[in-house]
Amino acid sequence: MKTLTALFTAATLMLTAGLAQAKDVPVDQIPQLVKDGKIKPLEELNQVILKLHPGATITDSELDNHFNGYEYEVELRDAKNVEWDVDVNAATGEVLKNKQDD
Repeated sequence: MKTLTALFTAATLMLTAGLAQAKDVPVDQIPQLVKDGKIKPLEELNQVILKLHPGATITDSELDNHFNGYEYEVELRDAKNVEWDVDVNAATGEVLKNKQDD
């Protein structure tokens, strides 16, 4: 019985972890997502992010497909050489996270 309970618990954890994981969206799919109105153009999202940190430079970005929608995740470096992580809802432009990188 303990083995069955352990297997059930392990299976539940694996399924839950799988749901929480994001999937990277290939770059070649982004124009179609914009055309379909599922996300805003990345240039527009970049403007939202750069308004938070004037003079900053985007150093990395990726579009992820989460179970609840698309999230644009950006790393940037400001004029004082401080690194920031900013996440934006790619459909609405709402800032979800804006924190200094650890």
